[in-house]
Amino acid sequence: MKGGRSILRGSVQYLKGVGPRRAERFAKLDVHTGRDLLYHLPYRYEDATTVDAISELKVGQDATVIGRVVSKGVIPTRRRLRVFRAVLRDGSGHIECAWPGRPWLDRTIDKGDLLLASGPVRFYHGRQLQPREHIVLSRASDDRAAAAEKSAERSASPETRPAAERPAAGRVFPVYSATEGLTHRQIRAVIHLNLASLLSDLGDEDPLPGGWLEELSLPPLAEALRTLHRPPAVSRVEPCRRRLAFEELFFLQLLHARARARLRHEVRGVAFDAPSTLTRSLLKALPFKLTAAQRRAWSEIEADMARPAPMNRLLQGDVGSGKTVVAALAMLKAVEAGRQAAIMAPTELLAEQHRRTFEKMLGPLGVEPVLLTGAVTGKARREALERIAAGDARLIVGTHALIQEGVEFAAPGLVVIDEQHRFGVEQRRRLRESGEAPDALVMSATPIPRSLALVLYGDLDLSIIDELPPGRRPIRTAVRGPESRDAAFDFLGDQLAQGRQAYVIYPLVEESEALEARAATVMFERLQARFPDVAVRLLHGRLSSAEKDEAMRSFLAGDTGLLVATTVIEVGIDVPNATVMIIEDAERFGLAQLHQLRGRVGRGAEQSYCIVFHASEAPSERLVAFEKKTDGFELAEEDLRIRGQGDLFGKEQHGAALLRFAQLDRDVDLLEAGRRRARAIVDADPGLSKPDHRRFRHELDLRYAKREALYHVG
Repeated sequence: MKGGRSILRGSVQYLKGVGPRRAERFAKLDVHTGRDLLYHLPYRYEDATTVDAISELKVGQDATVIGRVVSKGVIPTRRRLRVFRAVLRDGSGHIECAWPGRPWLDRTIDKGDLLLASGPVRFYHGRQLQPREHIVLSRASDDRAAAAEKSAERSASPETRPAAERPAAGRVFPVYSATEGLTHRQIRAVIHLNLASLLSDLGDEDPLPGGWLEELSLPPLAEALRTLHRPPAVSRVEPCRRRLAFEELFFLQLLHARARARLRHEVRGVAFDAPSTLTRSLLKALPFKLTAAQRRAWSEIEADMARPAPMNRLLQGDVGSGKTVVAALAMLKAVEAGRQAAIMAPTELLAEQHRRTFEKMLGPLGVEPVLLTGAVTGKARREALERIAAGDARLIVGTHALIQEGVEFAAPGLVVIDEQHRFGVEQRRRLRESGEAPDALVMSATPIPRSLALVLYGDLDLSIIDELPPGRRPIRTAVRGPESRDAAFDFLGDQLAQGRQAYVIYPLVEESEALEARAATVMFERLQARFPDVAVRLLHGRLSSAEKDEAMRSFLAGDTGLLVATTVIEVGIDVPNATVMIIEDAERFGLAQLHQLRGRVGRGAEQSYCIVFHASEAPSERLVAFEKKTDGFELAEEDLRIRGQGDLFGKEQHGAALLRFAQLDRDVDLLEAGRRRARAIVDADPGLSKPDHRRFRHELDLRYAKREALYHVG
C-alpha cells in the first residue's frame, strides 16, 4: 500500500472476523499482523475436485467422500484398542468410517457435521472407509459460546460466506495449523474474508528480482500466496511452495554469506603459511596411511590455515572415519608456528579421552596436552591457567571450562570444537571471541545431509571425510521382533562369558504406559538377575554428573561388563572391548541416534554386533534401512527422506525456526541456486549498499534482525 494505514503491518485484530479475543488465539500461532496471517499457509490440502459417490465405493478402492455425520461413537475392541466410528451419508448412500486408536475424535466430530474423508475402502462387517485424512467442512451449528464474538463467528462461519466460498465438491480445501479455541475452519474463513485486501496491500512488492523468477520458473510473490490459500487445483500448489522455499533459502544463505564475508574482510587472523615439519613427522610416525578422504580434508584445512583470514570450517565424518588425526595435524601446524591450539569437547569424559589420545599421538613429538575441565580444581587448575596464560601450554584440551572467566590464552591460533551439535552457536562464538581471531575447526561425528549442513552451518566451509579406514570389520546388524529376545540375550551372555563388554539401551528412564517402553531402571534389575556373575551398571539422564561419570569410568576401565543405559552414552566414548549393542524399542530413536549408538561398538579387533528390537508386527522403514546400510551419510539422507527436516533440526537448532516452506529432501536445487546467488552478491557487495541490493538488506532486517548475531562465528 503506497499510502494510508497498512493492514499488512497492522494488528490482526482489526481484520474482518477477528477482534481482540480471537487475536489472542491467533497470537498462539505466532500470527500478530496482517502479514503474519498472509504467511500462515496451509500445511496440507484436501482435494475434493474428484469426490466419489458413497453408493459406488468398492472394496480396495482409495476414495474421497463428502457426507453428513448421521451417527458416531467410540467402540472398544478385544485388543483394548478403542476405535472412533462415524457413519457418513451423501445423496447416494451411507458408509461407516473407522479411526482405530483415535477415540479423542469423538470430541471433535459431531453429529450433523459435514465431513470430507479420504482413505482406503476395506471390508469389515461390510464396506468401511479408513480415513488417512479428514476435514470438517462445516459444523452442524455455529459455536456461539462467547457472546462478545457473535458477530465475528457469524462473519467467519461458512454458512454466511458467499455461495462461491461454501464447502462443496469440486474444490481444494486448505487445512491450517490451529490452536485451542481457533479451529482450522475458522482460520480458513478469516483468511478468505481478508485475502483480497491483504494481497491488494502487498501490491507488486516482491523481494526477488523478476529475472530470477523467470530463470527458475517461479511465480511472483502475490500470485504464489493467492494460489497457496485458494488453489484451483492441487497441481498448482507445488510451484508456489517452491517459490517461497527459494525465497527463504536464498535469504538464509545471504545471512550466512554476510557472516562469512564479515569474518574474512573485517577480522584479521593468523596466516599459517610456513612449511610444517611436525605435521610431516606425525604422518611418518602413524602406523597407517591416511585415507583419500582424510588427505582431501587435511589439504582443504591446510590451505585455509595459510590464508590471513580466520578459518571457519566444519569437518564432518562418520564414527571411526579418522577426524581426530586430521584435527591433530591442524593443531600441530598452529603449535609449530608459535601459537596455541585448543580443543573443546562436550563432556569431561570425552575431553579426558582426547587428552589420552593426544598424549600417545603427539607426546613423542614433544607436544604435551594440558587438560582444563570442571573436574580440574585447586592447585592443578591454577597451574593449568598459569601455563595457558604464559603460553607454556601449547595444546589445551577442555570442555566449556575453556570459555569461562579467568581463562586467558597467550597466543591463540586454532580452536577445535568437537561435536558441534552438542552445544549451541553462542558457545562457539564466545570461544572465538576469547582470543585474537584464531582459526576455528568444528568437528561432528553425526553425519547430516549436505543440504542440512548448508542450512545449519552455512557460514562455515565444509570438509567431509566420507570413507572409513581399510580393514575395519563391519558391525553385524540385526533387526528382530520380541520373539527373538531370549535368543539375543543368550548370545549376549556368551559374549560376556568371553570377557567382552556390552551395552543395552532403552529409550526411557521411567515406566510409561502411554509409550509402552521398557524403562532402563526396571530392566537393569532383571539383567542383574539374569547375569549374576557380571558387573551390571545403570546409566541414565537423571543421575547426577558424578554418578554418570563414575558409571562410565567403571565401564571404560573394564570393571563393568554390562552397561544398561539411555542415549547419554551416544557421543564419542571409545571402549574397544565392547562388542555387543542391544537397543530396545528402536522405533523410539531416529536413524542418526541409532547409527551413533551402533558406533559405540566395533572399535576394537573383535567382531561386533548390533541387535535392535521393534515392538510392532513388522519393522519400520527406518529400521529396515538401518539394518541394510552402514554408511552414516547414506542413513542421514534416508532419515531426512523418512522423517523430514523438522525432527532432524532438533529443538535447539536455530535453523528449524528459519525454514517454513523449504523441504530439504526435495529442494536441494533451490538451496544450491540460492547459495550461489547469495555468495556472488556478497562477494561483489559485502555491505549490500548498491541500489539493486538494498531490497535484500531490507528483507534481511525484516527476517533476521534479532537473530543475525547467532548465525556466524566471530
